[in-house]
Amino acid sequence: MTPPNPAPIPLDLMEQQRLAELKRLLVMDSSEETAFNDLTRMAADLMGTPIALISLVDESRQWFKARVGLQAQQTPREYAFCAHAIASPTEVMVVNDASADERFAQNPLVVGHPNIRFYAGAPLITNGGEPIGTLCIIDTQPREIVASDMETLQFLARQVMALLERRAAELRSAEG
Repeated sequence: MTPPNPAPIPLDLMEQQRLAELKRLLVMDSSEETAFNDLTRMAADLMGTPIALISLVDESRQWFKARVGLQAQQTPREYAFCAHAIASPTEVMVVNDASADERFAQNPLVVGHPNIRFYAGAPLITNGGEPIGTLCIIDTQPREIVASDMETLQFLARQVMALLERRAAELRSAEG
């Protein structure tokens, strides 16, 4: 079942550059790492949400580098709230009640498990300026977020990106 309003998937040079940056980071399908798990746990704890994710969006899916409160390791891109968030990478995307938002009301992740109601995602922006995913928090209850919480999410997202960039540099250095 495809949601009625999936995020548009651009087929342009910008999308190609975004995907090249994601590939450069050598992170997709990598193993769990404590530092990323810790930042995800910190986001959930600070924001008081049952779910937090480091979500990376490739051509066809969103894959979770780290997750709290969710068993799934990935979802189809067309279901991904994060795919919408990376379309406006300069701001935190907030959905106070997904069941009342026309973009998401029929989304399988809203009408079924995990019953998403609230979503806030801070885009992960590479050193090259490309949005590759989000650090997001999710709740099963509608809620609102204040400006200071959005700033905290953005701060944590920058820490995730610093770790991703450092990790990629270390992997490349180890390769020779």
